[in-house]
Amino acid sequence: MLTKEEIIEIYKRHDALLEGHFLLSSGLHSDRFLQSALVMQYPVIAEDVVKELVKQMYDVKFTTVVSPAIGGIRFGYEFARQLKKRSLFTERVNEVMTFKRGFALEKGEKVVVAEDVVTTGKSTRECIDAVKAAGGDVVAVTCLVDRSNGEAQFDVPFFPLVQLSVSVFDPADCPLCKKGLDVVKPGSRNIK
Repeated sequence: MLTKEEIIEIYKRHDALLEGHFLLSSGLHSDRFLQSALVMQYPVIAEDVVKELVKQMYDVKFTTVVSPAIGGIRFGYEFARQLKKRSLFTERVNEVMTFKRGFALEKGEKVVVAEDVVTTGKSTRECIDAVKAAGGDVVAVTCLVDRSNGEAQFDVPFFPLVQLSVSVFDPADCPLCKKGLDVVKPGSRNIK
C-alpha cells in the first residue's frame, strides 16, 4: 500500500510537483503546480497509484467514469480499467463542458466523475453538470490530488487519493506577482 508521502514522492521523482509562480485554471495563482500527466505517462506507475484509490471506492456502485478533458482523461481511463467500467470524457465547446465524439449516457446511468487534480472544483462541477445534462446520475467524485485545502465541495461523496495543502492567491493580491516573478500557465484551460 502506498502512503501519502510515497505518492507525493512519485510526483516529485517525475517532476510532476512543480515549484514557481503558476496561473491555475481557476484563474488563481499558486507557488506549486501538480502535473499528473507526468506520472500517468507510465502505465505501471499509473496502475500502482490508481490501485490505491480503487481500494477506497470498491463498494461504490456505478457503471461509468467520466473525466473532464484534458487532465483527467488518463486517470479516468486507468481508474475505469481497474474497475472494469466504461470511461468517457467531456470537452469544452464554447467554454461549456460537454460530451463529443459520440459519447452518450443512458438516463439514470450511475457515474463517478474522476479528475486528476482538484483546486477549486470548478472543472469537476462543470463535468458534473455535463453528466446531468446528458441524463446521468453522479454518485461520487474522485481525484488523484485534492489541493483545495478541504474547500472543494460536491453534492456527492468525494474520494481524493491524496490531500495536499498548497497556497493559492488572488492575482490582485499575489505575493509572487509583487516580487515580480513571471507567471507560467501550465494547465489545459485557456484563460483570458
